[in-house]
Order: sequence, then structure tokens, then C-alpha cells
Amino acid sequence: MTMSTFNSDGTRVYPDAEIDFAKVICVTNRGLFKSQADFLQRLEKIAAAGPKAVVLREKDMEPADYEALAKKVMAVCRRYDVPCILHQFSETAQKLQSDGLHLPLPQLRRLRAEGQKLTFPELGTSCHSVQDVREAMKLGCTYVFAGHIYATSCKPGLAPRGLTFLREAVKASSIPVYAIGGMTPARLPEVLAAGAAGGCAMSSLMTGSLWLS
Repeated sequence: MTMSTFNSDGTRVYPDAEIDFAKVICVTNRGLFKSQADFLQRLEKIAAAGPKAVVLREKDMEPADYEALAKKVMAVCRRYDVPCILHQFSETAQKLQSDGLHLPLPQLRRLRAEGQKLTFPELGTSCHSVQDVREAMKLGCTYVFAGHIYATSCKPGLAPRGLTFLREAVKASSIPVYAIGGMTPARLPEVLAAGAAGGCAMSSLMTGSLWLS
């Protein structure tokens, strides 16, 4: 029987457990790399681990540049049979026939009001309240990100919403809920126990050896 211990922040550690990457969604951040080649090399390693999906979240790019990068990232994902979900650039996602599209909730709300069909295998948004989760379902989402659950450098100065919020989001949802914010291998069992379908990792997965040796 594997004995668990605890980190200094109170999260449980499972020292003998392997990471179930099928429960992990990679959210990209090319800004952590010196070059696009380095970014794609790391992404190749992530895709080889078999995550649930890769979300290409590069909000600062021009549409043409994003499309060029998306083609390369989608090619990497296809080699490993990993779904590639494009982020924010809905026209690019439609043009390239991506596996999915993730939109900020205000953008999703606006596109639906304009009559956009958004017919993708996966359609998701990020939720910060139970009300957001309910709206996401009405707008046709097939999954949602709920967060941020733990303290994260991506949201400096903002208190995490915690596992209580995650449980409430799961209870209110009829679609898969993925925890985001401060996700680590040690915390993945906690969010799964709270009912989440999995967890999303960005900086901690894109760099270092926390997730990948």
C-alpha cells in the first residue's frame, strides 16, 4: 500500500504514483522559451506523454502568425494522436478545422449572439463562478476550465477559489470540468477526488521537470 505524505502547503503527495496524463490538459505559453524551435521541442515531449489535449493559448499573436504556429502545433499533436484545441482565434480554428476551440466567456457570448455556429468537436471556455458554468452549458460548451483553484504566478495577488469552488462547479455541471491554476502532479489526485475530469497545467508543464523528467 502506497503511503501518502504532505507538502508544506498541505497538498497530498503520492510518491509512488505515476502521472495519469490522460487527465492532464496542456495550456501553452511560448513566451517561456527563447525560440519557437525550443517551444516546439518541449511540446513534442509533452505530446509524447499523451495528455488529454493541448490548448494553443497565445493571445498576443497576430492572426497570421498564430495560424502559422497552429499548423506546426497541430502537426505535432497529430503525430501522437493528441487533440489540439485552438484558443480565441475562431476564424483560424474554422479554417484549419481544429479539434476544438477554447474561448473567453465574453467572446463566446458575443459570437453566439452574432449567430456563430462554432461547430467543433470540442468547445470550451474558462469559468470563475458557478453562474459561469451554467452559462457555458447553455452556450453549447462540451467542457469548461474552472479556476483558479490554487495560488498561481499567472494570477499574482488574486486569492485562489479553492477546492470548494471546484466541487460546486462540478455539481452544477453536466459537462466535464477541468481544474486550472497552480496545478501540479501532487495536486492532480485532489482535483480528481473533488470530481474534476482532470487538471490543466501551463508554466509547470511547459518548463522544468515537475511533470516530465
